[in-house]
Amino acid sequence: MGEPRREIRTPDAPLPGGGYSQAIRRGNIVYTAGLGPHDPATRQVVGDDIAAQTRQTLRNLEAVLAAAGAGLGDVVKVTVHLQHLGRDFAAFDRAYREVMPEPRPARTTVGSQLAAILVEIDMMAVLPG
Repeated sequence: MGEPRREIRTPDAPLPGGGYSQAIRRGNIVYTAGLGPHDPATRQVVGDDIAAQTRQTLRNLEAVLAAAGAGLGDVVKVTVHLQHLGRDFAAFDRAYREVMPEPRPARTTVGSQLAAILVEIDMMAVLPG
């Protein structure tokens, strides 16, 4: 049957507000939940533009990956939801490129209705070793 699923949880990223985990690890693969630009301590949205919200979202995801023993360099697939795809894509992409190491992972970017945030991102990473 293989290795069981294991929950990944860290107070260094926003804790789930519903029935989901911050991430799940199965074998050497880590799947994160979609996270947004919330401060882990206050749960308040950080930043009022797409660049600031993207950076905070990536910090949150980096914290979850670290709790699983991975880093941004281990990410192989990213899915991005933007509240205003046409308006914000270029600024999002610039902020994303600042943070994500090369070679950058495969990525899907879509427009979505989001509640009070401009961006939500989830990742899949393969653990080193």
